[in-house]
Amino acid sequence: MRVFQIMAGAEHGGAEAFFTRLVPGLTRAGVEQRVAIRRDAKRAKILSKAGIKPIELRFGGPIDLYTSFRLRREIKAFKPDIVMTWMNRATTKCPSGEFVHVGRLGGYYDLKYYQGCDHLIGNTEDIIGHLVGNGWPGDKAHYLPNFVSSVRAEPASRAEVFTPPSAPLVLALGRLHQNKAFDVLLQAMIRVPDAYLWLAGEGPLRRELEDLAQKLAVKPRVRFLGWRDDVAALFAACDVFVCSSRLEPLGNVVIEAWAQEVPVVATDSLGPGTLIEHMETGVLAPVDDGAALGRALKLVLGDTGLHQRITRDGHGVYKARFSESVVVRQYLDFFNRITA
Repeated sequence: MRVFQIMAGAEHGGAEAFFTRLVPGLTRAGVEQRVAIRRDAKRAKILSKAGIKPIELRFGGPIDLYTSFRLRREIKAFKPDIVMTWMNRATTKCPSGEFVHVGRLGGYYDLKYYQGCDHLIGNTEDIIGHLVGNGWPGDKAHYLPNFVSSVRAEPASRAEVFTPPSAPLVLALGRLHQNKAFDVLLQAMIRVPDAYLWLAGEGPLRRELEDLAQKLAVKPRVRFLGWRDDVAALFAACDVFVCSSRLEPLGNVVIEAWAQEVPVVATDSLGPGTLIEHMETGVLAPVDDGAALGRALKLVLGDTGLHQRITRDGHGVYKARFSESVVVRQYLDFFNRITA
């Protein structure tokens, strides 16, 4: 099986992070691959470390003819069975050829970018519903979930960010954007007065969120960590993970917490609400309700039995549905079906 993958995504993002997990995972499973990416030193280093030296291209706008020319030349030389393009720009830059063209979507994208594809992958069942509802053939729309790593790390230092060693610690991850509802999370922190919050991420709302934390009088217990690459270490240091999103199509961060055996509190937005069985694999709270989210955090931090149960059962769901071995096998089966 020969697969050529093309990723033109941003520096940070859920699809981009999964790409750097899936490519090495498929290589470990014996798939011969060639990869083209938008120039990104960090992404290239991750792939090279896994034994895949990527082709780095500009992936500019319509006047960037070199990227299209180079892709055509590399694909012709490699002779892949499948070309898999990630999201809009990579898909529109892909030339036609004697291969099966698979577009991989991580959201509710406009299908005008995918008319040249033979098959589409969505990482949630709801995205598949979106594709079919907008006229894409059902037998050419395929649900394939993400997987996350379960590799553990030593806990990140609390002392380095001035967090008491015995204080209950809440962790949140994500871009500081309206969709993530970190403003609601800060409101929730009022109701767990002994707990500290580590907020790992960067984005346009940072100053606004810092000002809100000051206004709500929770800033002394909130640490804005910026983008972090040591996510496993952050999980190892915390007592509970929280996903406060207003809009979260998948909730990949929930799966990451499950993989690291950390209990999850989340809002009942689309992705987390689909993934989590309330009071069994996590605790759900209504969207945009800081008081309810605070009560849920306080419940998990204060109830040892509940804390242990949702940790254990959440990890069980991860192993059964979202581990590397399970998801890579689904990709291999899919590749075999569409090239048969």
